[in-house]
Amino acid sequence: MKKRCTAIVLAAGGGRRMNSTVAKQFMPLGGRPLLWYSLQAVEQSAIIDDCILVTGKDDLAYVGREIVEKYGFDKVDLMVPGGRERWESVANAVEALASPDRRIPNRDGYVFIHDGARPFLNEEILVRTYETVQEYQACVAAMPSKDTMKLVDEKGFAVSTPNREHLWSIQTPQVFGTELIGRAYGALREKAGREGFEAVTVTDDASVVELFTDCRVKLTKGSYENIKITTPEDMKVAEAFLADRLQEAPPF
Repeated sequence: MKKRCTAIVLAAGGGRRMNSTVAKQFMPLGGRPLLWYSLQAVEQSAIIDDCILVTGKDDLAYVGREIVEKYGFDKVDLMVPGGRERWESVANAVEALASPDRRIPNRDGYVFIHDGARPFLNEEILVRTYETVQEYQACVAAMPSKDTMKLVDEKGFAVSTPNREHLWSIQTPQVFGTELIGRAYGALREKAGREGFEAVTVTDDASVVELFTDCRVKLTKGSYENIKITTPEDMKVAEAFLADRLQEAPPF
């Protein structure tokens, strides 16, 4: 029997590196808000059962009205406010997985954590990560690095050149068993409470699992198109990818 699969879609970031006063998740791509694409992939997926959407506290009403309701994203059954950093936003959503405010709480299933600024999530990625998490309990979408990478010192001088065969670029979704990710983020909350918020330096969910559990994280292929929109240059690339997609298939 298929276990319940919940997507956590993160859309609480700002527009600082986009040089924009509009948060990047609301910027238009192909005539729709950037966030629409991730939510559409979730809505149409045969893998994902429901969704927790994380956005800024001041944006909750707007997102609920102008994105969730306007576009009919019925799988979004709970919206929660984001935190000061990405990890705190995820922790807020993870704590809400078993909330009685949800239609069906997820206590023993899988959690797909995805950045709303990655618009090219697709069913193939969701299927691959779902199949992988069933076996390993923790997996992330990723792709082999195309570039040679250098480790540098504090002055910017090259120290060593890691073997490129062992370097992968990490993406989302990052997928975990519900109990596992709840335990990991619970431990991270405790660390932040004990040592101070600034003591937490993790940048992705796999790092939290690696730090606070003995579960190894399996990498599975995402897509080179599964880019994260961070700078204006990224938006230009996304527009090119979208144009290619629209040539191959009718618009949504």
